[in-house]
Amino acid sequence: MSKILAFAGSNSSTSINFQLVKHTISLIEGHNIQVMNMALYDLPMFSEDHEKEFGYTNSLAELRDDIRNCDGLLLSVNEHNNNPSAYFKNLIDWLSRLERNFLENTKIFLMSTSPGRRGASSSLAKTEDMLPRFGGEIIATFSLPSFNHTFSSGDGITDSEKAKEHKQALGKWLNSLGE
Repeated sequence: MSKILAFAGSNSSTSINFQLVKHTISLIEGHNIQVMNMALYDLPMFSEDHEKEFGYTNSLAELRDDIRNCDGLLLSVNEHNNNPSAYFKNLIDWLSRLERNFLENTKIFLMSTSPGRRGASSSLAKTEDMLPRFGGEIIATFSLPSFNHTFSSGDGITDSEKAKEHKQALGKWLNSLGE
C-alpha cells in the first residue's frame, strides 16, 4: 500500500483547489492517504533574518518528513496574477531552505483549477518547472478550467471530457506508485 500526501497550495478556507484535491482522493482506493488542509497551517513569510533568528518550526520539519515519507504527492496549485500564490511560493521557499531536495524520490500528480477559462494553467506550468529542482518527479498534470461551471461538490467534475482527462492522469500517477 503506497503512502500518499495530498494538499492544495492555497491557505484559503474556501479553496477550490482543496475541493479538487478532496474529490481526487475520493477516487483512490487501496492506498494510505494523508490529507492536509493548508488553511490550518500558519507559516511566517520567509526571510533570511527570520530564519537566522527563529530557525525552522516543528510543523515545517513535520511537513518535510511527511513529504519525505510519502510515495506520492497529490498537489493542486492556485493562481494569483498568472503565478503560484505567495502562500505556496513561501511554503516552497521554507521547505527548500530546510532541505534543498525535500521532494527527492517523490512522484507528483500536479493539478490546478480556477474560476477562469485557463484553469490556473500558468501557475501549473511554473510549478511543473519548479518542483523537479527540489528532486520531485512530475508524473501527471491536470488543469480544470471554469471551476464554477465544471465542478459540483456532489458530483465532482461535471464536464465529461475533463472528467475523463482527470481519471487518466490520476491512473497514470497511481500506476507509477506501484503496490
